[in-house]
Amino acid sequence: MSEQRLYYIDLKKSRSILKCIQFYADESYNLMFEVPLDISLSNSGFKLVNFGCDYHQDREKLSKHLTLCVFTNRTGSLCVCYSPKCASWEQITYSVFYIHKGHSKTFTTSLENVASHVTKGITFLNLDYYVAVYLPGHFFHLLNVQHPDLICHSLFLTGNNEMIDMLPHCPLQSLPGSLVLDCCSGKLYRVLLSQSSLLQLLQNTRLDCEKMAALHCALYCGQGTRFLEGQIIQWISENVSACHSFDLIQEFIIASSYWSVYSETSNVDKLLPHSSVLTWNTEIPGITLVTEDIALPFMKKTGKRRSTAYVRNILDNAIKVISNLEARNLAPRLTPLLQEEDSHQRLLMGLMVSELKDHFLRHLQGVEKKKIEQMVLDYISKLLDLICHILETSWRKHNLHSCVLHFKSRGSAAEFAVFHIMTRILEATKSLFLPLPPGFHTLHTILGVQCLPLHNLLHCIDSGVLLLTETAVVRLMKDLDNTEKNEKLKFSIILRLPPLIGQKICRLWDHPMSSNIISRNHVMRLLQNYKKQPRNSMIDKSSFSVEFLPLNYFIEILTDIESSNQALYPFEGDDNVDAEFVEEAALKHTTMLLGL
Repeated sequence: MSEQRLYYIDLKKSRSILKCIQFYADESYNLMFEVPLDISLSNSGFKLVNFGCDYHQDREKLSKHLTLCVFTNRTGSLCVCYSPKCASWEQITYSVFYIHKGHSKTFTTSLENVASHVTKGITFLNLDYYVAVYLPGHFFHLLNVQHPDLICHSLFLTGNNEMIDMLPHCPLQSLPGSLVLDCCSGKLYRVLLSQSSLLQLLQNTRLDCEKMAALHCALYCGQGTRFLEGQIIQWISENVSACHSFDLIQEFIIASSYWSVYSETSNVDKLLPHSSVLTWNTEIPGITLVTEDIALPFMKKTGKRRSTAYVRNILDNAIKVISNLEARNLAPRLTPLLQEEDSHQRLLMGLMVSELKDHFLRHLQGVEKKKIEQMVLDYISKLLDLICHILETSWRKHNLHSCVLHFKSRGSAAEFAVFHIMTRILEATKSLFLPLPPGFHTLHTILGVQCLPLHNLLHCIDSGVLLLTETAVVRLMKDLDNTEKNEKLKFSIILRLPPLIGQKICRLWDHPMSSNIISRNHVMRLLQNYKKQPRNSMIDKSSFSVEFLPLNYFIEILTDIESSNQALYPFEGDDNVDAEFVEEAALKHTTMLLGL
């Protein structure tokens, strides 16, 4: 299917949008995704490498055009390789957008022996696990696209290396499956990385970064070959202290173990480490690197109608799962689960139904669709029922009651034990991407507030162990009084809420700090498009309760904006927020800060 995709650039004013269309055997197609690229292609000629180009054109003119390639491989990598127009040959710059990783890298390399005959542009080649970037006679870079985070896993060879001279000087066009087309002769070649050359480089280079890159690349080529491993082990035994930046034995054991099972499953990256090195701060000679975060692809559905219907179908699937789960267990539940909406878990539930049903339909040919749907519902219901059963067993063991849902000063040992088992359940399901019964996160958060000290609680929230739900936070705001300890807790929780939910929760807390947050949001909306106008500097002091000129002047501006744009700035859900409210909140907050 990867060979039936069309990638194209939609040119916008400020940026370029990469889009992908998938074609199918029945002549249908759909837009798979789109992702913004931080490059400007407007009013600039560029050669369409993936479509080919006329190499009978002026070579020097062609080399000064920018180059753009899109490469994919069977592991799920998606890279956009981009070489801008070349102003001079003293430095060469190119960028690689690792869209599957969410970041881009821009490489700059200096050319040592610049000659007038340098008329060829950069060539990008797709070698599956790697992307080769080379300028004939000058440099050869082998970029690890599966693990691009550390620069030491990629190979950077300059023109002084003998391997550079082995590369052809004719223009090449990359094709799927590590194939390349020699545009001068018309011959088609399959590109292979030489194990013997990589072993030779591993043994002879003095740079740790090249040793690391050559080791990984050689193991990738061999993938568990006993003979290759024996050669590397023999060299390591004689050069055990050859590397200063990393432990050579440790790196070989981890990398070789990784590649020994790589062919068994495509998800081995998520299961096993590929390297013992976590960070790499040593510079690569001759290479300047800039890394930037980029937006992840925005996945499409086919058309607006299907998009709406698809989400509705996902939610309907969740309703079916809940109904099926309740039908399996008629006895009343001890734990307060399945009693709230929890849209996040319902979406996960419905999505799992959809994906698992599609998976079964692909692999269970001849089985009725209704039977498959029931199999999926039973399977997911069983998962959720097991989670409920584990929690209820612990609940019954520690003799907990519904009073747990009301905030108290301190949690008991029994509540802490249930909180612990819920945390273990969360860890187990999170690593498997399984949904949880609606209400699970609310109960987990309530127990966390009661059982954990504030700094531990906030750490659990920040690290994702505790997920704040609107139900739990509303109950916290209403149940807890405004003692100094509870005020600190409430304020810390509000700061960690998404803005829209945070504004809603603030209105439930009658406190100067809450009024301060509401006022700040109100002022920010009023002033975001405000343009200063000439105005009378005289202020009617009789209209203000406190004679404080800066505040009076500011409130007068807000009042003017509200009166002239009343229809444009309504405060959603609360009509009492205005300039007077802001003034009162400011005075209360100032009084609190001054301790008056």
